[in-house]
Amino acid sequence: MQTLKLVAVSAGLSSPSSTRLLTDRLVQAARYRLAEQEYAVDVQVVELRDLAVDIAKNLVTGFPSEKLEDAIDAVTGADGVIAVTPVFTASYSGLFKSFFDLIDPAALTGTPVLVGATGGTARHSLVLDHALRPLFAYLRALVAPTAVYAASEDWGSGGDAYTDGLPSRINRAGREFADMVAARPRGRADEDEIIPFERQLADLRLD
Repeated sequence: MQTLKLVAVSAGLSSPSSTRLLTDRLVQAARYRLAEQEYAVDVQVVELRDLAVDIAKNLVTGFPSEKLEDAIDAVTGADGVIAVTPVFTASYSGLFKSFFDLIDPAALTGTPVLVGATGGTARHSLVLDHALRPLFAYLRALVAPTAVYAASEDWGSGGDAYTDGLPSRINRAGREFADMVAARPRGRADEDEIIPFERQLADLRLD
């Protein structure tokens, strides 16, 4: 059985946090889908709150601590990345952005990424498309079609006739992301090799 490595980055500041809860739910959905396809899954969660001082020192000195370097290596070496941030002032948190500022712009090329965010009101949900997608597009990652935003009122809600509830959105996002991870060729493409987006979409199984 082939083993795939998923790395989840959670930028929640409290413990416990709704950001970590959403992260764990997305990991669970992706793991379940990959298990259906007979993959073993190795999951590592990177809690940015534990790396805040290391990230700040690296930004000033240019030298990462061993713990921070391990976290960066885990993210850049993953078969798929789940990245979840709380929303502050209508965008991702400064801690979240500072961490991904430390990653080489080419290190996530072709890597499937599932993005999520949490906030106190649904009015911040556009952060997914206006901030998170552009960030990972710049890093040349492949962002899953469905991103998940969880407002305070979404927890425990089953949705209505017009809007899917949070569990449904999590499951759909997890399936899409898992299919992207499973379809990705193992091993890194050469830096000059570009895999056509149309071919990547054709390889996905979104049933």
